[in-house]
Amino acid sequence: MTLPAFDAAAATARSEEMWEREILPSLHEYVRIPNRSPAFDAQWQERGEMDRAVALVERFCKQQPLPGLTVEVVRLPGRTPVIFMESPAESDESAETILLYGHLDKQPEMTGWREGLSPWEPVREGDRLYGRGAADDGYAAYASLAALRLLAEQKLPRARCVVLIEACEESGSPDLPAYIEHLAKRIGSPSLVVCLDSGCGNYEQLWSTTSLRGMIAGTLRVQILTEGIHSGDGSGIVPSSFRIARQLLSRIEDEETGKMLLPELFVEIPAARRAQAQTSAKALGTAVYDKFPFVAGAVPMGNDLAGLVLARTWNPTVSVVGAAGMPSLESAGNVLRPETALKLSIRIPPRVEPKAALAAVKRALESNPPYGAKVTFEGDKASVGWDAPALAPWLDRAIEEASQTFWKQPAASMGEGGTIPFMGMLGEKFPAAQFLITGVLGPQSNAHGPNEFLHIPTGKKLTCAVASIIAAHYRATR
Repeated sequence: MTLPAFDAAAATARSEEMWEREILPSLHEYVRIPNRSPAFDAQWQERGEMDRAVALVERFCKQQPLPGLTVEVVRLPGRTPVIFMESPAESDESAETILLYGHLDKQPEMTGWREGLSPWEPVREGDRLYGRGAADDGYAAYASLAALRLLAEQKLPRARCVVLIEACEESGSPDLPAYIEHLAKRIGSPSLVVCLDSGCGNYEQLWSTTSLRGMIAGTLRVQILTEGIHSGDGSGIVPSSFRIARQLLSRIEDEETGKMLLPELFVEIPAARRAQAQTSAKALGTAVYDKFPFVAGAVPMGNDLAGLVLARTWNPTVSVVGAAGMPSLESAGNVLRPETALKLSIRIPPRVEPKAALAAVKRALESNPPYGAKVTFEGDKASVGWDAPALAPWLDRAIEEASQTFWKQPAASMGEGGTIPFMGMLGEKFPAAQFLITGVLGPQSNAHGPNEFLHIPTGKKLTCAVASIIAAHYRATR
């Protein structure tokens, strides 16, 4: 039997309408909710902002005209909630399951938002919706159901779909394994996983993510005194806690090059990923680095574009993302401070075991402390990376066709430097599944930082692309 074709023109028109009339108004409400992920708000339960965000998304999803759709907020004791949705197959012939994933918790505000913008007040400027969380990753629940609606309106058959929206991804998804276990029978064994929490190299073609770095994080604390002392009295005798911290960081990172020094943080980069980096660098050109807001005269950490792609996706790096023990500039006196604490965020390559990496960093930082200082490194996050399985021929074709149809350009793929813990969990649990990892986080979208925005045309096109790929999945598996 010949299956009806996916009508791309009709889907484009309907996606435009759904986004403008339904999705964007609700996303404006969502941006206004400061539902910081639990790692950034210890009182998240008492404040109730996460529940507000969950209720908003739940309400929107329950209103969607999808026959048989069930929407449930699942709550396990002491954990952030998840929204679990099931939409039955649009055909008696399909026994397959597709899992669509996103999250709705947010990063904290961050400073530096330009005048007229705010993390918690949505502002639309042309193709951009500014505000915390719309692109990372509030839009995912909306786009997932919109894609299913596009297929339903065209009466196209598809597999059973389940949608899982979690609320602690920005904290490393600590609650997710418990929910995956709790919902295992209801999830089933998906043959396709669609994740809408990743990036795109540009807004001119459909990008899929082929790998994700993992992450370990913790606080390095150096104490040399029991209380602060006059710097004129003690300096020269008492070492600076900051200098000691700087010495310790040099044990794990070469400060001249930024290269990490611990062998436990490295893996052999697969030849296929090296070749892919060359292709991505050719497609992006200097956009590999000039998408970042460098100050005038600043340059990236190298000139080899493919090397920069690999540095961002397969090399370990450390970033100091927070500090304590230092007074503000306005209140800084001439005092030799007793303690310096630095929050370290260390990205690790796919295939590196995060707990082993965390243990290696702890050993390197704490052993033989300079001047007998009290040195501790307390890890608080260890998230695994992910390397995608090879694409099945049908999925490779479907991605290419979607890009050509909705962007008029060939599809592209690249590793991402960020972390989505869910992918590692699913890759291990469902080794036979195919993965479409994609998203709207392109140049200047600045997730986690100031001036985060959602590129609206990409969201609309991506909705259509996901619908067309779900339709292709049915044709390939029936």
